[in-house]
Amino acid sequence: MNAVPQAQAVIGSRKAQWAGRLMSGLAILFLAFDALGKVLRLPPFIQGTTELGYTVSAVFGLGLVQSLCVALYVVPRTSVLGAILLTGWFGGAIATHVRVGSPLFSHTLFPVYVALPVWGGLSLRNARLRALISMRVRE
Repeated sequence: MNAVPQAQAVIGSRKAQWAGRLMSGLAILFLAFDALGKVLRLPPFIQGTTELGYTVSAVFGLGLVQSLCVALYVVPRTSVLGAILLTGWFGGAIATHVRVGSPLFSHTLFPVYVALPVWGGLSLRNARLRALISMRVRE
């Protein structure tokens, strides 16, 4: 009797793993693209960052910090630390948008929209993290 639920759990965990990889991969692609644009000091990234009140000289450093956070998130052993650091990054982005008076749903909350696949993908890929943050009452 135990074999059927266990087989279903393995299939379910495989699907969860792939869904988590897909979610994480999309977030990684977006964040890495943004970080690379800052590190390379591409004009659209400089313009966007300076419009938020940062100096041109700060753009490269911001790109390096973001790259480090993404790199930590990509490595399985440090992915939770990377997600925590990215959460801080997102908080700073939200605060910046609040400070400059950006529109709420399209700009200010955009980091939340990116944080959801970061944490959702990680929790689907990491059973220990799911157990840690589970909202179910254990009996």
